[in-house]
Amino acid sequence: MSNRKHTKFLHEGKYVAEVEIEIVDNENYWSPYISLDDAFKLDTVRELLRNENIEEAKKYGKVYLLKPVAA
Repeated sequence: MSNRKHTKFLHEGKYVAEVEIEIVDNENYWSPYISLDDAFKLDTVRELLRNENIEEAKKYGKVYLLKPVAA
């Protein structure tokens, strides 16, 4: 069994969060997968972005504000 770091980007509304998680690789049929704690972390960050609670979301990773570009 091995673990590897992965950066997950979560997009909610006008915000994007960059969150580090671990991918677990092993010999079973469900591989690769993430831990339950990482799944809860992603759900928490997604909910914080949805509610525009940016200060709290920044505790889990980098948060970016998306702005449209004039064409």
